[in-house]
Amino acid sequence: MTTPIDIREEAGVRTLHFGSEWIQGAMRLSRPWNLELEYTREMMASLLLRDAPRKVLLIGLGAASLTKFLYRHYPLAHLTVVEIEPAVVAAARQFFKLPEDPRRVHLVLGDGAEYIAGNKKKFDLILVDGYDENARSGALETLPFYLACRARLSGDGIMAANLLTSSRSFETTVERIARAFDDRMLVLPSCESGNAIAFAAAGNAIEASFDELKETALALKEKTGLNLLPTLTRLAQARTCLNNQLVL
Repeated sequence: MTTPIDIREEAGVRTLHFGSEWIQGAMRLSRPWNLELEYTREMMASLLLRDAPRKVLLIGLGAASLTKFLYRHYPLAHLTVVEIEPAVVAAARQFFKLPEDPRRVHLVLGDGAEYIAGNKKKFDLILVDGYDENARSGALETLPFYLACRARLSGDGIMAANLLTSSRSFETTVERIARAFDDRMLVLPSCESGNAIAFAAAGNAIEASFDELKETALALKEKTGLNLLPTLTRLAQARTCLNNQLVL
């Protein structure tokens, strides 16, 4: 079944919808490379944990916000984007300025869970943000999928997944991520939209004080304009962060 695509504009912001009021992506027309939605900015908190990813896998294209941000600010990064719905790709190209650069952006039309299960490539960063018009992510919230993500991460790899706290499967999904990554994960407190971002790590341990993270956040803000200081405050509330120290 083809996903119904609906493009809207209000107060200088263009939004992507799958035939409902729920926003699947957004772009401010005057700043098309910025991350308009709070949850997309929080997904980029992964850059505080492992900076300068060279190989990135994005599962779910949406309005191409994360793709554009990484493309613009990390010129050495190669981005693989897996999107199951052709209409979403067409909308991202026509309405949301998806970069047309096959040297750096490898667009795969297909199922994200199947792609990662059948692939042997390693990625420094895996971003999971795939939902249908009914706010369901199907195989993208299963234990086999998260185990496959872990297997595909490099030694310094990070996975960031967008979860919906309103979903009945939210707690179960968090437990599956924790199980797949041997509890090396944390979930940010939910933002106003009800999105909660989960981070999980494989390989080398992550240990950083909040002073160090703040220093990294300030450098990232200067480089990209992305202000993650509010996210750092939220990160301090996560149970993984004890004694002003993040361990993952």
